[in-house]
Amino acid sequence: MQIRWIILFVLFFARTVMAFQFQSVAALSPLIIESLAVTLADVGLLIGLYLGPGIVVAVGGGAVATRFGDKRTVIASLALMIAGGVMVAQATTLEAAIAGRVVSGVGGVVINVVMTKLVVDWFAKSGLSTALAIFISSWPLGIALSLLILPALATVGGLSLAWNALTALTVAALALFAAVYRRSPDAAPGGAKIVVAALPWGPLVCAALVWGLYNAAFAMLFGFGTLVLVERGFALPAAGSATSLYILAATVGVPLGGWLADRTGRPGTIILVSLGVGTVLYPALLVLPIPLMLGALLVGGVIVGLAPGPVVAMPGRILPPESRAFGTGVFYSIYYVQMMLAPPLAGTIADRVDGVGVSFILGGGMMALAIAALAVFVRTATPPRAADV
Repeated sequence: MQIRWIILFVLFFARTVMAFQFQSVAALSPLIIESLAVTLADVGLLIGLYLGPGIVVAVGGGAVATRFGDKRTVIASLALMIAGGVMVAQATTLEAAIAGRVVSGVGGVVINVVMTKLVVDWFAKSGLSTALAIFISSWPLGIALSLLILPALATVGGLSLAWNALTALTVAALALFAAVYRRSPDAAPGGAKIVVAALPWGPLVCAALVWGLYNAAFAMLFGFGTLVLVERGFALPAAGSATSLYILAATVGVPLGGWLADRTGRPGTIILVSLGVGTVLYPALLVLPIPLMLGALLVGGVIVGLAPGPVVAMPGRILPPESRAFGTGVFYSIYYVQMMLAPPLAGTIADRVDGVGVSFILGGGMMALAIAALAVFVRTATPPRAADV
């Protein structure tokens, strides 16, 4: 097996553990409420705090990696995840748990940024969309495993067993990365100078807008989908199942989209098809006959799921090696801003118009805006200079 695929597995495992840790509070929420004597609102705060620092930390993490090197930055970030996880496990007050979530979240956000850059380093010359699609798939896998494993462990051995298992997994991720990872021959060494003005700002911002708008639109369905489908006449369990069907179908589409982008050599076309179907699908779900909706969610989910791999590959196609860490941090910071603003904006508008269905119209509009950002990216993007590659 080529070393780059072994390294991709190591990065995939570490990011799966990050998602596992992110979801741990939600997975163990009934026991956390009892243990810390907190409310559901407090649990929601603990969940949100994990990614909350991302707007600032993503850029900072990229800058640190550029200055001190990728491997040291990732090891330090995994150590923060371990420390924060232990802080949450030992917490006896809400304030202590909040501190632990912020510490672990900072580590998680940084590895998300830097490891994305590491995948680009190893796969920039071939298979980039496929590798990133596989890497991205670690997020839903980690969330699913957390929901499956942690409650079962807590049932057997209480919260302490669940937290200890999470700590052991994070330590394993750190040890595996430290032992296996090595710098790609095509990557820039640590200590590079950050030249902010030299970044391809126009196409980089457009790429981040595509990724943020795509995910914000996707959030309209898994965030408000159950409510919309209940309004359309679904029973509550059926509405939840239909929403899950769409998410699972999209998860299947993610690696398929990466493979198709690399196989055809036309990543822009794959993204355009995916976004185009999303633009039509979301508002169509408000008017489609009920018997057709499950089929539309299944087929539409697969097609909309094609985009992530080639979209996340967009910065890697324009950033030279010495700018990848910082540029990827900028990319994710813009993404985090959009993800923070979109759901509450949709909820506010839905309250104003007294109809949750507007969230699907907004989702379609976001997909259309993403197409516009993609068009600008295609017109302005240029590959890195040959001397930089």
